[in-house]
Amino acid sequence: MPGKIHQGRNIKRFREMLGIKQEALAHELGADWSQKKISLLEQKETVEEAILAQVSEILNIPVEAIQNFDEEQAVNIIANTFENCNQPASIFNNSQINPLDQLIKLHEEKIALYERMLKEKDEMMARLEKLLHRE
Repeated sequence: MPGKIHQGRNIKRFREMLGIKQEALAHELGADWSQKKISLLEQKETVEEAILAQVSEILNIPVEAIQNFDEEQAVNIIANTFENCNQPASIFNNSQINPLDQLIKLHEEKIALYERMLKEKDEMMARLEKLLHRE
């Protein structure tokens, strides 16, 4: 039987996985938000729909991830998978988007962007070196 979903704790977990500080999330949410207010939000079991929508947009994850992610259930499934290597693991038993897949995809996109930026920097450095050696 799944545990009680704690939306505030889910916000905190996804925020931390993405490396976003409370201050940064507060800044993105607007002038009436502060680090302290984010801390209080993350303690709430249920979060208002409008705030959930804003936070999910800022974190670039589906609202359903915050609403449905049950860490206890995920840990149990992962533990069972290791004990039972032939059984595929599924965090959700319905057809909703898997938030873990979303996070993996997001991280892969960030890594690809970072690699492109590094390549562009290397190319720019090579061009600058050529220009310097021409003189």
